[in-house]
Amino acid sequence: MTGREILHKMKLKAGFCGSETGRGKSRTWKNISHGFHFVKGKSNHPMEDYVVSEFKKVDNHDLGLFAIFDGHLGHDVAKYLQTNLFDNILKEKDFWTDMDKAIRNAYISTDAFILEQSLKLGKGGSTAVTGILIDGQKLVVANVGDSRAVMSKNGVASQLSVDHEPSKEQKEIESRGGFVSNIPGDVPRVDGQLAVARAFGDKSLKIHLSSEPDITHQTIDDETEFIVFASDGIWKVMSNQEAVDAIRSIKDPHEAAKELIEEAISRKSKDDISCIVVRF
Repeated sequence: MTGREILHKMKLKAGFCGSETGRGKSRTWKNISHGFHFVKGKSNHPMEDYVVSEFKKVDNHDLGLFAIFDGHLGHDVAKYLQTNLFDNILKEKDFWTDMDKAIRNAYISTDAFILEQSLKLGKGGSTAVTGILIDGQKLVVANVGDSRAVMSKNGVASQLSVDHEPSKEQKEIESRGGFVSNIPGDVPRVDGQLAVARAFGDKSLKIHLSSEPDITHQTIDDETEFIVFASDGIWKVMSNQEAVDAIRSIKDPHEAAKELIEEAISRKSKDDISCIVVRF
């Protein structure tokens, strides 16, 4: 057995990686490069994160499509979102005339389909953060849950998404008949179960959850250095600014994503972790 094989077995035993670790070769479109990396956490279940990181031509526009889907109680919902959510957004008739409306409608209709298919997809759910980069000039970010998008401009971090924490949306949850638990030593949870207030799926909790995304718009200018999309396995142990500082000097986006994940693991993050870096 080679030294590399021994190291790989040691990592598997430690729970830091599995058969779905990594594979995020950097790619370049014009002056924009993007790459991703992902690592299975220490849990006994299969990897539940899924990633989209690609450019495609749509109606004579170049669209960069980036997303992190962080599944829970099973990976089928996140896997479905990876394959279908952007297609559903792009099919909306208002996509070019009212993008916010198109994204919101697609999120809600996709969630409805997932609930209808719960026998096939399971009763689990998924958070999501999606980014649509239009002709390299405008970025539209939408999210439900606690996966996050962070932009670096001249080394200063700014969060582009909203963490949908149960404590922040307690009134809305209670107005739907639910409750938010606050057990000492644990995070607030919807009905004592889910640590996010918005998500796709989660049929047993859906009456108390929302699938409506928060949406933000950003202009890409000369000060924009890079954007990080990542699941909460990074943000549980690192601030936005710490993440930006950790990779600002790394030009290759795949290596930057890998470095962020390795730093999160060194800080004892035990969750599945996925990360995309888009560098301008």
